[in-house]
Amino acid sequence: MSPGADSGPTFAHLHADARRVLRDWLAPDAAQEALRLAYLDHLAAHPDGVARGGPPAHLTASCLVLDATGTRALLTHHRRAGRWFQLGGHLEPGDGTLWAAAAREAREESGIPGLTPLPDPVQLDRHTLEGDFGRCREHLDVRYAAVAPAGATPRVSEESLEVRWWPVADLPEDTRTELSPLVAAARVALGLL
Repeated sequence: MSPGADSGPTFAHLHADARRVLRDWLAPDAAQEALRLAYLDHLAAHPDGVARGGPPAHLTASCLVLDATGTRALLTHHRRAGRWFQLGGHLEPGDGTLWAAAAREAREESGIPGLTPLPDPVQLDRHTLEGDFGRCREHLDVRYAAVAPAGATPRVSEESLEVRWWPVADLPEDTRTELSPLVAAARVALGLL
């Protein structure tokens, strides 16, 4: 276990669930399969690999929210990163599953209580962190997708500078390269193409 880890038994259920989700997930291509296997290797090496207090590289859960037409994505202008991203973050001991963590993060950061992600991830993304993230250095993100309920009005949380809808054809320039494949995967999984 990593020094200062806060995982102990409180995160054991999430570690087991993450292993199950990643074992069962059918990756859509060779690059995603390589990430899936790398995530499983990371979890095998780090019993605290799902905890923020675990190793500097750890699993996170996020959710891309699209409107019912699949032409707009709800993004958050992340306070620490200073850039636009999908909704998401660290797993918490009270999260029952990886999916529950993604759902909680999406609801908290969007202010939309009725968000319900698809049951399976749509993409994996391993990225180095830039900005004020303390001891966190790398996130192994498990990404889900959801459609916002009709008439949903997002509101800004304390973790964000702003939350707003972006046309999927005109995503923020500084994160477009990262977000475009996620949007494409979400649209396919949600049947919005």
